[in-house]
Amino acid sequence: MADAPRTLPTDASVADFIAAVPDARRRAEAETVCRMLEQVSGQPPVMWGPSIVGFGSYRYVYASGREGDWPVIGFSPRKAALTLYIMPGFNERPDLMARLGKLKTSVSCLYIPRLEAMDAAALRDLCVWAVEAMRERYPA
Repeated sequence: MADAPRTLPTDASVADFIAAVPDARRRAEAETVCRMLEQVSGQPPVMWGPSIVGFGSYRYVYASGREGDWPVIGFSPRKAALTLYIMPGFNERPDLMARLGKLKTSVSCLYIPRLEAMDAAALRDLCVWAVEAMRERYPA
């Protein structure tokens, strides 16, 4: 039997979560990104577990049989970096990644040490593309 997903949507307040971010700069970045992702996705922010703010959702099923739900796009204001969850990954958009500059990424995570150092238009374009790509891959 596959393990049950641990990160699920909750009824916790996104506004309270962001207001509790201890670092003022990271808190302001979270507010900015939250507004942008709400506009880009057309979905309200929802807490997923204790530390991820997600927008929309999709159902995934792995070949192993593991399945669950996950946000179409999301973020977490972590101490070391603001982390954006760009579910399609980054390989398909080297043009946008080049505009963003040198950043750390993992499969679907974009780690942003300072939001003000980013090309805001490129970041928005990447998020728009990610939401569109996820909607194409996982139609409702």
